[in-house]
Parts: sequence; C-alpha cells; structure tokens
Amino acid sequence: MAEKTYRLYPYRWVVLAVFMFINLTIQILWISFAPITGPAAQFYGVTDLQIGYFAMSFMLAFIPLSIPVSWAIDTYGFRPTVSLGVILMGVFGILRGLAGANYTLVLLATIGLAVSQPFLLNAWTKVPAQWFSIEERATAVGMVTLSNLVGTALGMVLTPALIESMSIPNVQLLYGAIAALSALLFLVFAREKPATPPCPQGQEVRALMLDGLKHALKVRDFWLYLVVSFIGMGIFNGVTTWVENIVRPRGFTPADAGTLGALMLVGGVVGAVLIPPISDRMHRRKRFILLGFVLAVPGLLGLTYATSAWLLFASAFALGFFLVSASPIGMQYAAEITHPTPEGTSNGLIQLFGQASVVFVYIMEALKTPDGAFSPALLLAAGLLALSTLLIIQMKDPKPVPVAPPAPVKAPVA
Repeated sequence: MAEKTYRLYPYRWVVLAVFMFINLTIQILWISFAPITGPAAQFYGVTDLQIGYFAMSFMLAFIPLSIPVSWAIDTYGFRPTVSLGVILMGVFGILRGLAGANYTLVLLATIGLAVSQPFLLNAWTKVPAQWFSIEERATAVGMVTLSNLVGTALGMVLTPALIESMSIPNVQLLYGAIAALSALLFLVFAREKPATPPCPQGQEVRALMLDGLKHALKVRDFWLYLVVSFIGMGIFNGVTTWVENIVRPRGFTPADAGTLGALMLVGGVVGAVLIPPISDRMHRRKRFILLGFVLAVPGLLGLTYATSAWLLFASAFALGFFLVSASPIGMQYAAEITHPTPEGTSNGLIQLFGQASVVFVYIMEALKTPDGAFSPALLLAAGLLALSTLLIIQMKDPKPVPVAPPAPVKAPVA
C-alpha cells in the first residue's frame, strides 16, 4: 500500500482569504448599531435597550444553533455548511436595508442575520485544520480572528461617519450589498480540502462528532477554558454592545464611541497578528492565554474611569490587544487538548459558551447607575478577569499530537 503523502498548497491562502472576508462582513452587520445607539433609538422611536436587542439577537440565536451547526460542519464539511450561512447573510443583509424605518422588520431581518452567524464562526478552526499544517494553525486562526476584529472595527468607525450623510436604512443597505459580494466570493472560490492532507497522518485524524463531543466533555482543562471563554467573550460582547452608552455619561459623542471601539479592535488586530505566531513557534498556549487576561485588567479599569480622550483610547487599545489576542490561541489550545474531537465541535462549544454570555450583556445594562454610568458593571468585569486568571493557572499545556512514523527510505541500488 502506498504511503500517504502530505503537502501544503498555495491555494490555502485563497480559501482563508474568502473565509476571512465573510467573517469580516458578518461582524459589520452585527455591531453596526452599537456606536449609534442613541441616534438609532431616536430614528426608530424605541429605547436604547431595544437597539441593544440587535446585537444581543446574534448571541441568543447562537445558543440553540451552535451544536447542530458544528455537527453539520463535521459531518458534511465546512464548504456546504458555511455556504448556507453566507446565503442567509447576503439575503437578510439586503432585506435589513430595505426595511426602512420599520423597527419590527429591521429586528426580524437582524434575527435572520443572527441565524447565519454560527455557520461562519463555528468553522474557525475547521478551515485551518483542512488546509494548514499544525505549525501554522494558530496563526491561521489568528488571521480569521483578525478579520473578525477588522469587521467589528469598521462597523464601529464607519457607521457614525456614514449617518452624517446617509440615512440609517441606506447605511444598512450598503452593508447588505457588501454581504452579498462576500457571500458570492466564498461560493465561487472556497474548496473543502486539498488533494492531499497538509500534515502527517495522525495530526489530521479526528473522531466522529458525537464521540468527539463525549470525549471533549471529559477533558478537565477544556471545561476550565470554556469558563474562561465565557468570561472573556462576555466582557468583549458587553463592551462592544454598550460602547456608546459607556462613554456617553462622561460627555463623549457617538463618534468618540466609534473611535474607542475601533481602537480596542485595532489593538486586538495587532495582538492577533503578533502573539499567535510566537505561540506557534514556542509550542506553548497556556502562558499566552494567561498573559492576555492578566494584562487586560488595567485596560478595563482605564475604560471605567478615564475622563480624558487619550487615556480612554489608550485603555481601549490595551484591552483589545491583550484580551483579544488570547482568543485564537485559546481556540487552538482547545482543539489540541480535546484531540481527536473534531475542530468544529470544540470550536462550536467555545462559541456556544461565549455567546451564552449574552446574559452578561443584559446584566451590564441592568447594573448602570441612575445617571447612566456603567462603572459597576465594568468593575464586575475586572473582577471576573481576575477570577479567570486563577482558572487559567490550573490549565495544562497540550501534549504533542502523535504522528505516524515516516516511511523508511530505501538506499538507492548501485
């Protein structure tokens, strides 16, 4: 029987690029109302909390869909499963723009967009696993994380600027057109897997989804990371959802809120570019996750109390750099410690716990003071970050995945 060969294909970067584009787009659609909460509430004639429902609907939809979508990704492959998601994204993205000033129709279209999101996010580790070597996977996941953050940053910055010259429905229609374009590019260029695997036999072999799920839930360190992910994503989602409300009591404008949110995400982009490759080279995950959560605390405290723009923006950048850079490393950590659980399954569970943190988004709004300040909620978030560090300390770095020995090389016959 011929020895199974493996190699890396340049086309892996094309697949990664179109996958990054759809992840960028869904984040624009998710966060576009957050930096204009006040103006949007006035436009639709509703409360700030009702505008918050746009972002929260994405998290709520994720909870029942995450496991079934992960099963579909691992059973049928990422290309057909993600393709369904991008079609939903393109259709409902355009419909949201066409809904005009009707809040109910906009909310229904947003729910349609929310349904599409798990199909994209739950494939974050599956695509790198199909196309990239083990040495490149955290880097590839980091690049997907980067696209996710760039999309959120664009939604934060562009939306307040665009509503100065365009109506809110027209801004949403523009975003819907971008969604349709990104969906088309994915459908045309994405491929399920290369002709030969990207790594030695043993690194790509995975269990069936149900068996993998049972195995993952028996791994103690995976449970610890799920709690850590719940806290980290809860804080990230809470700050991004209420960014305009957080800074409004201190006299900052929606444009300032958009800049703050963008700088937090730019920090996350820089961190996601710089830190995961170092983790790959050192073959260490735990220390970088711990570093990210510890150093995120000062940034969060600055976001809580800063009254000067430069300190507020610097704190946001630091928070994003350290907290967000831990995410792609954590996802790869989970994929490695739960081996041979399918990547879509471990990633789906992480995303499920992360999106279940919508409860924290609601708690943040409930804890605001009578004058609208979010200080109590942000201090609670800082305390939860400190708790996370204690959990991370208990985690252990994954053991190297065993690989099949290379085939013996016969000496040439003279």
